Amino acid sequence: MEFVRAIHDVRLADASEAGGKGANLGELQAAGLPVPGGFVVLGIGYAISMDRGGVAGEISALHREALSRAGDSAQLDELCARLQSLTHKAAMDDVVREQISAAYIALGPRESVAVRSSAIGEDSLATSFAGMNASFTNVIGADAVISAIQRCWASLFSPRVINYRASQRITSDPVMAVVVQKMLKSDRSGVAFTADPSTGNSSVIIIEAASGQGEVVVSGAVEPDHYVVSKSDMKVKSAHLGHQTFEIIAGENGGDRQVPVDRSTRRVLDDREVESIAGLARRAEDHYGSPQDVEWVFEGGTLWFVQARPITTLGKHALQPRSDTSSGPLITGLGAAPGRATGAVRLLAMPSAGHRLADGDILVAPMTNPDWIPAIRRAAAVITDSGGMTCHAAIVARELGVPCVVGARTATSVLSDGEIVTVDGASGEVFAGSELASPQAAQSRPAGPGRPISFVPTTATKIYVNLAMPEKAEAVAAEPVDGVGLLRAEFMLTEALGGRHPRELLAKGQQEEFIASMAGALGRIATAFAPRPVIYRATDLRSNEFRGLTGGAQYEPVENNPMIGYRGCYRYIREPEMFELELEAIKRVRERTPNVHLMIPFVRTKWELEECLSLIDASTLGRDRTMSRWVMAEVPSVVHWLPEYIGMGIDGVSIGSNDLTQLMLGIDRDSEQCAELFDEADAAVLDAIERIVVTARKHGITSSLCGQAPSSRPGFAERLVAMGITSISVNPDAVNGVRTAVAAAEQRIMLDAALNRVQASASGLPTA
Repeated sequence: MEFVRAIHDVRLADASEAGGKGANLGELQAAGLPVPGGFVVLGIGYAISMDRGGVAGEISALHREALSRAGDSAQLDELCARLQSLTHKAAMDDVVREQISAAYIALGPRESVAVRSSAIGEDSLATSFAGMNASFTNVIGADAVISAIQRCWASLFSPRVINYRASQRITSDPVMAVVVQKMLKSDRSGVAFTADPSTGNSSVIIIEAASGQGEVVVSGAVEPDHYVVSKSDMKVKSAHLGHQTFEIIAGENGGDRQVPVDRSTRRVLDDREVESIAGLARRAEDHYGSPQDVEWVFEGGTLWFVQARPITTLGKHALQPRSDTSSGPLITGLGAAPGRATGAVRLLAMPSAGHRLADGDILVAPMTNPDWIPAIRRAAAVITDSGGMTCHAAIVARELGVPCVVGARTATSVLSDGEIVTVDGASGEVFAGSELASPQAAQSRPAGPGRPISFVPTTATKIYVNLAMPEKAEAVAAEPVDGVGLLRAEFMLTEALGGRHPRELLAKGQQEEFIASMAGALGRIATAFAPRPVIYRATDLRSNEFRGLTGGAQYEPVENNPMIGYRGCYRYIREPEMFELELEAIKRVRERTPNVHLMIPFVRTKWELEECLSLIDASTLGRDRTMSRWVMAEVPSVVHWLPEYIGMGIDGVSIGSNDLTQLMLGIDRDSEQCAELFDEADAAVLDAIERIVVTARKHGITSSLCGQAPSSRPGFAERLVAMGITSISVNPDAVNGVRTAVAAAEQRIMLDAALNRVQASASGLPTA
């Protein structure tokens, strides 16, 4: 039986055996277009291996169950893990293995190859599965190739693939073919669209380009150059320089590595090269008879095509007229989470109405709190009347990758239920009608733990992440981070409470149910990051947020200013019962993964911290002296009291720059009216931060900062390094940028110190 076929022997008609990617590559080669040689492991190789491995029936049944659980992330994760385990358990049939080894050796016994998924149905006219299944580059050796193929097979059952299949109503059992192709030494690469996917304009060709391998373009890791070519004369109409600080190249012994590069002042391609790409892309379109999305590579001066697929979004775009953005936005707010999305407006006044929101709707609300998380997960974008860059809607949307506009003021009155709008989460604008994102924006979400990140700047300053939701733990933990510097308990707590007020839960004796739920969520995060530290900030819901829970009105006071009211440390000593349940959940998790540590928020006075620490000491967790105890530095009084806090046994201090700024400057951080006054880099705020860091260094404890500023302002991160801060905790999407800024700051400090020593030595001064 034939399990392997050379690319030049595959045609588009063979897509049911070779998958969309393999069939398209063979078709391109047959059309005389430049395609690197290689072979396709046909889908029958996967099917035979699963059948002879005795797992085919179980996989089929579990896959059907997984499709039915696509909306339940916890159950879906468990089912996908079982499915992937079964594919590895079955291994690869011996005959399939022999044919693959022979085909690889025929390419060259140490040939570097790309091993790329080509699932049946992938890269078709209806569904692209773009970036869904696994692919591997710079693979060397027959055993390594076989291992990569098996991982491609397993990627059929990742949660994102199952969710995509469910959304596309694809219920058939999946089958995976795999392309093995000679790896090019890419010096420049990118994509070409033979119609503009953002507008549907078929009179132009859009080309995006970056240096190195093309993964940085398709994953959105860099801003590529953007070229527009007119089909009428095949000449460059416009060229926009991107911004690229690193490129991916082949490692010497296989795999990928990142190296720094500066592409901010010169184009990746000249006009002649742009036009040559456009010409070949046009030939591909003519051959297929439909607009194409083509991936290309320059190796030296030679141009190659490494993938082609139909542009699947054009037909969907044509369903509705494009918005006329020349008339300006309908409403404007603060761009709180980047990205662009189009959908139907769903006006909701409270989270209990979340059932009215269909997947892909635009959630429009006066404001959100943690109870809104299930709705935000399903929304294509979020718009709120009030709120600032650090409100719940903004924090959750950034973590989930959902475009978000806050502080829009009149959104709930101007927008109508069911109206089609386009939300730009970067600019903070909302337009009437439908307008798809640019190719770059559409692909801007991180590729997740599978994307190669071999080159990571080494920094003495730890780079932590801010986290809130367990389902993101594994993906974020796979990134180059040193741990979790701020794990917000509020989102896990409201889910563990099931929307009920904690007093109601206590009254019904359901403490164990709560502890188990919290321990499960926290344990998932701790396991994903182990042995790296996870700093758990205990619950800091304010009274107005607690009132929103079921039964909350019975227990919560009505405060004029809950932001500086009944919250944080003080609440624990007034109502210790809830705090004790959190401590018990932490204790259970630490018995398995002792990397979890406790942080106490919103500490205002010495006596309340003393009382709070006494509660910890009296609990079963208090006997665990290996657990670090941190305090949040959000209230300016911490500047004065920190030496006393350290004397009481505090091991670390984390500066909450959002709250510290609002209390130093007297500004409501969520006020859109005062947004321009809110500045974490104000001299008064920086002075307080520096005094906290210096005190921490003097007494030998850890100092950190978590807030929005290091995520959006690299210069702020540099100031923190100069102060001598131990760590910085930022949003997951900002890790690479902040780490790069920190590395540069550390190198600059060392260089300045070296120059000072040289100058002092030359002048005869001591060089201590």
